[in-house]
Amino acid sequence: MAKILIVDDDPDFCEATRVVLESAGYQVVTAPDGDTGLRRVNEEQPDLVILDIIMETVLEGLHVSREMANDPTKSQIPILMVTSIANTDYAALFPTDEYIHISGFVSKPISPANLLNRVAALLR
Repeated sequence: MAKILIVDDDPDFCEATRVVLESAGYQVVTAPDGDTGLRRVNEEQPDLVILDIIMETVLEGLHVSREMANDPTKSQIPILMVTSIANTDYAALFPTDEYIHISGFVSKPISPANLLNRVAALLR
């Protein structure tokens, strides 16, 4: 089964998402921040990355997606951005005038069924 890396600083989100994904047969690894996430991409070679935007810095997830896109060994790994930025004061900082290197975008909270559907679609 596919390996999924969750990069999010919210341990409750990571744990709940891990449980949902593992119950569907996926192998799951986590990272609490962007730097650790990039290291885990190298170490774990995931089939998919679930990535938050706001972590230690406001747009840290965008940095991770750009770093992955600029590395030929990582650029083909799909990224599902799952974030609550739309519900924060930082929403205006999210760039809308540039190409964002992600395969899908979902706002938190996300239902388990929707999460599994989005993951399955990206892993096809």
